[in-house]
Amino acid sequence: MRRGASISPHVNEGCRTRTMTGKRQCESGDMKPPPKKTRDETSAPLTETIDQPVCLIDTGSDGKLCVQDSALHILQQIRQPVVVVAVVGLYRTGKSYLMNRLAGKQTGFALGRTIESKTKGIWMWCVSHPTKAGTTLVLLDTEGLGDIEKGDPKHDTNIFCLAVLLSSTLVYNSRGTIDNKAVLELQYVTELTECIKVRSSDEDTDNSSEFVKFFPSFIWAVRDFTLELKIDDKDATENEYLEFALKLKHGKNVMEHNLPRECIKKFFPSRMCITFPFPTAPEKVSCLDSLNPADLSSEFLKVADHFCKIVFNDSNVKKLKDGITVTGRVLGHLAKTYVDTISSGAVPCLENAVLAMAMIENEAAVKEGVQVYKSGMEKLKDSFPLELKDVSSEHQSLSSMATQTFMTRSFRDSDGECLKSLEENINKLFEGYLCQNEQASKRRCEDLLSSLSAPMIKNLKQGFYAKSGGYDVFCKDLEDIVKKYNSQANKEVKAEEVLQEFLKKKSVDSKAILQADKKLTAKEKKIMEEKEKAALLKQEVKAKEEKQRQLEEKMEAERQCNEERMEQMKEKNAEEMKLLREEAERAMDCKLREQAALLEKGFTEKADKMSQEMEEFKRRNTETESNRAREFAVILENLNRRHEETMSMMMNHHEVRMEAILKKDDCCIM
Repeated sequence: MRRGASISPHVNEGCRTRTMTGKRQCESGDMKPPPKKTRDETSAPLTETIDQPVCLIDTGSDGKLCVQDSALHILQQIRQPVVVVAVVGLYRTGKSYLMNRLAGKQTGFALGRTIESKTKGIWMWCVSHPTKAGTTLVLLDTEGLGDIEKGDPKHDTNIFCLAVLLSSTLVYNSRGTIDNKAVLELQYVTELTECIKVRSSDEDTDNSSEFVKFFPSFIWAVRDFTLELKIDDKDATENEYLEFALKLKHGKNVMEHNLPRECIKKFFPSRMCITFPFPTAPEKVSCLDSLNPADLSSEFLKVADHFCKIVFNDSNVKKLKDGITVTGRVLGHLAKTYVDTISSGAVPCLENAVLAMAMIENEAAVKEGVQVYKSGMEKLKDSFPLELKDVSSEHQSLSSMATQTFMTRSFRDSDGECLKSLEENINKLFEGYLCQNEQASKRRCEDLLSSLSAPMIKNLKQGFYAKSGGYDVFCKDLEDIVKKYNSQANKEVKAEEVLQEFLKKKSVDSKAILQADKKLTAKEKKIMEEKEKAALLKQEVKAKEEKQRQLEEKMEAERQCNEERMEQMKEKNAEEMKLLREEAERAMDCKLREQAALLEKGFTEKADKMSQEMEEFKRRNTETESNRAREFAVILENLNRRHEETMSMMMNHHEVRMEAILKKDDCCIM
């Protein structure tokens, strides 16, 4: 991001002579987001963009900050990950103009044309991200800092803290140069340790060293910049200029000058600077926001486009502590949690916010997973009756989809209780669908037998078989019915059981016809009775074998479901641990660089203190990883235990059903 223009802040800090000559590495033209993409109903998450900004956080009649329900409703519809860009800075410095440029619009966020601050609270604009597919860009325009009309001295600090907590990129907007005065005006960074906590248990512990894990990237936008980019007579980049301005000072008023610099470098390891020239001739400028687009110089427009490209390309998706991805609805929950906490007089805590979000999102994730499963099975139900393997296969597929849906939305389900709830709900639904499929199969089989046996029933009523040789005719007709039935109902889950019941009922007619048949001798009748009993027994065995086969099929489906669930859990855990380590590595790299810079400039005592911080940082990271590994091991153990309990329950249920059938058969025989 090097520029041909140059400055020498070492010699000419505060100089207003403009000597900008080089070209920026950017293109001119409006930066407009692409049209909203059509949602693929089968896979794309729901997103919602709005034509105009809406108020996200306002001041209530009691003077306390409050979140607007209309804005929360919009965020609730956004299931995509969000890139959140917030702009902060002194009032009347043109912050809203930058936000409108990022939205690809000339108007939108309120542009003031008087000395009064126009934006109040925090306003939000959700648009499709121009360069990151499947992502929503959330722009937050904050109330100007330093407005003399504000009654609450903490109001500005609260607005600044909320911008830091909610954003993934924080743009600080100022005018002129980054000199001591500009750095001191950014006093709000020095108050962050008192206004934000990482852990609820660390009441008296300075955990600010962990802020680097989740604080946003920092862009210092310097407006109306007129100096040469030179340091010690050498060309410098804008970022080098920023680092030069943030170097710790020796001498008088060291604490006053260095504290904001230390905090900026400590809390915002990813830092960038972009300098804007005057938007038009200086003598014409009364307020940037009052200028028409046609009045803006081509150089200024190039810088504005360059700024947009930097933000679009380098701003990451918003993440919570431990690398948890933030969606629109999670952002809404976060805003509500943080604002309610601040309004109550308490200090926002990252750990508590994650736990609160986890409770809300995990419960919703269970419902969403259940709905995915239920919707699929309801469609399948329209085709009932089906073979058990078809129902089991769809159950297995939908169960996997439901688990994946749950895991995509859920986080920090440390005890696995929400996953357990999802399992129980799915298993209960599965049993219900199996029962409905069996009932549909039973009705179809009974209807089939009723149709096939209609001529026989008519003959029985007319006494057709009550004659010499009638038993043989009856047996042949019955055999024909069974053959046709088996050929048409051989894949029905209740085929054997329904046939068994049918043959039992017909055995009553068979005995009566056999006894009335004068063609047969007593000995022949005895033989026929034994053959009939054997046939009934054979059918009973077939029905039991079919039930056993179906049980084994269901148990195999459950085993495969459990294996898939275990694999999904392992993948999710591996990804979370990877994010945890990457987060820690980024923070540690930042601390090492900062320590090296301190040693280079002779701040040995501060470097030694940072060494102690890094050791504590490493210890906590190791402890966190160990705790997560233990939690995951417990979840897997509980998963296997529940699987074994499910298998045992299925076996017991099967045995109870078989015992009931045996008793029923015994009663029929007696």
